[in-house]
Amino acid sequence: MATAVGLPPSTSQVRSLFRSLLRTSRRFPDYNIREYVKRRTTDGFRQNQQLTDPAAIVSAFAEGKSQLEVASRQAVVYSLYVPKVKSIMDIAPTKP
Repeated sequence: MATAVGLPPSTSQVRSLFRSLLRTSRRFPDYNIREYVKRRTTDGFRQNQQLTDPAAIVSAFAEGKSQLEVASRQAVVYSLYVPKVKSIMDIAPTKP
């Protein structure tokens, strides 16, 4: 099956994908994984910010959509196995 290069995604579609990835990162119960997904999202978008070739833009957008699907599935799996003890980063500080 040959893949045809379609039109590059609009700016609003790219922003929507970015927001969706960040929203998905909030669904992870573990602090370390949540921060990793946020960091990976921002780094990936910054890396691809300077793309000008339409084929490369379409490819990067498709990769982002597939990563969103993976992150969504992983968030569900991680929510099934939530650690019993919270990370020190998740515990709110108490007032002295």
